Amino acid sequence: MEAYNFIAWRIIICIQYMLLIIPWAVAGKVPAIIVFGDSSVDAGNNNEISTVLKSNFEPYGRDFYDKRPTGRFCNGRIPPDFISEAFGLRPFVPAYLDPMYNISDFAVGVCFASAGTGYDNATSQLLNVIPLWKEIENYKEYQKKLEAYAGSKKAKYIIQEALYLVSMGTNDFLENYYLVPSKRASQYTTEQFQGFLIELAENFIKQIYLLGARKISLTGLPPMGCLPLERATNYIRGNGDGCNEKYNDCALHFNGMLSGLVQKLNGELPGIKLVYSNAYDLILQMIKNPTSFGFEAAGVACCGTGLFEMSYLCDKLNPLTCTDANKYVFWDSFHLTQKTNLIITNFLMKNVLNQFL
Repeated sequence: MEAYNFIAWRIIICIQYMLLIIPWAVAGKVPAIIVFGDSSVDAGNNNEISTVLKSNFEPYGRDFYDKRPTGRFCNGRIPPDFISEAFGLRPFVPAYLDPMYNISDFAVGVCFASAGTGYDNATSQLLNVIPLWKEIENYKEYQKKLEAYAGSKKAKYIIQEALYLVSMGTNDFLENYYLVPSKRASQYTTEQFQGFLIELAENFIKQIYLLGARKISLTGLPPMGCLPLERATNYIRGNGDGCNEKYNDCALHFNGMLSGLVQKLNGELPGIKLVYSNAYDLILQMIKNPTSFGFEAAGVACCGTGLFEMSYLCDKLNPLTCTDANKYVFWDSFHLTQKTNLIITNFLMKNVLNQFL
């Protein structure tokens, strides 16, 4: 079965190259993709922990290989999968806790992300998911396994030359700070909380730097006020069915702070190559003018009514789920479709991540 899967991956890659789906693919400079973050990049780690925030059931994954629901919050692949393929590696990055894979698989790509987590430990506690400090502990464990598997010299090479993808922050605001009641909101103004998260982000980058990471992509927030769930909530509050501009302004301001952090750390940490991956404007363009990207709907998601459904509310028993996710910017009320993820990846490869090719 393992040999069959390997052959299948290669056939798929060849077909996609011929179709020019991802025109950036090249092998060599990046031996592995290593992922930290939340549901935007979680490949299924939440499947193996006790939390209600899961997506390892249909119709999630219906456009993934073998139509398999892996725990990705998407109908198919997510950005790390496409990025891995673009660098000439496998067309997906497996979850570290997935029992289907072992260190031989993780040597070329591994995901430590957990849906629902954030920079703030309090965020992960809300839905009992993996906190960021635990993602780092799992990474340390991975390093030991990698050294035992590949030898110290090869392991050091993989660790230092791998591309690290870091994507989180949305949950810190939408599932933590802006919840009512919110402990953090009683402690901090919005600007103070943003500063608090930036300090945590800086500490995290420095931690993985000390563990060997050198090539790092730090992802900015999306226009989170335009998520279908937030638009629906906005409507219920009597503010119309448009985007919550307060949340979008928050994301823009925080993104500016992330960009400043990238500049700061590039100047302070010898040998680091830290880039800021910001797709805010691109995602907003897809939402404001979906037809120009080949979409038909951006205000609602494919799954269910497209307004509130996510995780267990988005299951195969829901009769309202769309038949063609490629017509939608959003898969569920919080997450993007595979097609949207591919568009974002091509944008980032062309404008940011090409520095690592």
